[in-house]
Amino acid sequence: MIKEEIEFYLIDFIMCLSDIIDLISPAINNHHKRVAYISLSIAEELKLPLTEQNNIMMAGALHDIGALSLKQKLEFLEFESEGHEHGRLGYQLLKTFPPLEGIATLVRFHHVPWKNGQGATFEGNPVPMGSHILHLADRVSVLINPQENILAQIESICARVSEHSGERFAPDLVDAFVELARKEFFWFDVVSPFIDTTLCNKARLPTLLLNLDGFVNVAKIFSHIIDFRSRFTSTHSCGVAVTCRELSKLIGFSETESRMIEIAGYLHDLGKLAVPPEILEKPTRLTSDEFNLIRSHAFHTYRSLGRIRALSIINAWASFHHERMDGNGYPFHHSATNLSLGARIVAIADVFTALTEDRPYRKGMSSDDAIETLEEMATNFMLDPLLVATLKRHSGEINSIRLAAQQTAAIEYHNFFLHEAGTS
Repeated sequence: MIKEEIEFYLIDFIMCLSDIIDLISPAINNHHKRVAYISLSIAEELKLPLTEQNNIMMAGALHDIGALSLKQKLEFLEFESEGHEHGRLGYQLLKTFPPLEGIATLVRFHHVPWKNGQGATFEGNPVPMGSHILHLADRVSVLINPQENILAQIESICARVSEHSGERFAPDLVDAFVELARKEFFWFDVVSPFIDTTLCNKARLPTLLLNLDGFVNVAKIFSHIIDFRSRFTSTHSCGVAVTCRELSKLIGFSETESRMIEIAGYLHDLGKLAVPPEILEKPTRLTSDEFNLIRSHAFHTYRSLGRIRALSIINAWASFHHERMDGNGYPFHHSATNLSLGARIVAIADVFTALTEDRPYRKGMSSDDAIETLEEMATNFMLDPLLVATLKRHSGEINSIRLAAQQTAAIEYHNFFLHEAGTS
């Protein structure tokens, strides 16, 4: 039985997003969690109020959420790098979800240098001290060499940070960090493989009770992070979501179940964050290595969403969208006996939506041609024949709803990148 209101642990959501942001490259592994831990530790050293500590920790875990490409993410691993555009985009993503509004501004300004106090404002806007803490923690994290013993690096990291005191970093924050750096446990925690557990134990974040509309808003945040990395995928999850919803209604899903499968549609490609946009936008044939990387995305969706306990049913629907009735799908090779009706719906919605969209290597098909392809797949027992037949009977209606939703999503995508900093 699916509940209409779901207990939602905010720390699970934060850690899930943090995992996803780091999926794109091993070079970034745990970077966001390290920044979260360093930021929180500095805030504790300064004895900031508990609410500020929580916000700073969450912002650290998500600080580069607006860096949408692998190239951007790797550039920010250089100590000297600066950039504000990804902070603005992160702000736009986070402010749309009320529980994260408090950290959106921290993320927006997390690369503003101190410059002897001039960094207290940026482009006419006040910069919170939390943003300067994030900036310092972020740069400390990129100075850590995972190939060397962490204690052997303390002196050089502190020297490098102190060298920029008053210019890039606020002197009071540098002093707090240097004091903190004297404690070995701090460094052991920073590089520990158990940093997830440490953060979850230290976090004092609320449990939210979200209705289905609230959960749809959460799913849309996820889908924007997934889809907005490429104009070719900018409306894909939206198209899948509404196709899932409409098809499920036709076969007798309740209103609650239809909303839940809509959420599954928004989340189904979450694991594609492990795939660089350069591959998604490649206009020529993929190499075997590139194709194998893409084949990992459904697995990453499954493991990432597994953090959020309330999403177990939705996770199974979303993550099995490349499984096939004959057992020849991927990555789990489930067959018809193991595929729920929800998973079968998401699989069909994904194929239908993908076939009708433009891709770098082909133009999108017409709705009729896409239905023909689906029927062929159903004949070969790849997709559920009864569901394909239902989609065919109502293809005009469903396709119109899908197109309208994707046109709205395309406008959101366009406005997202045009949005100027400082506007609401």
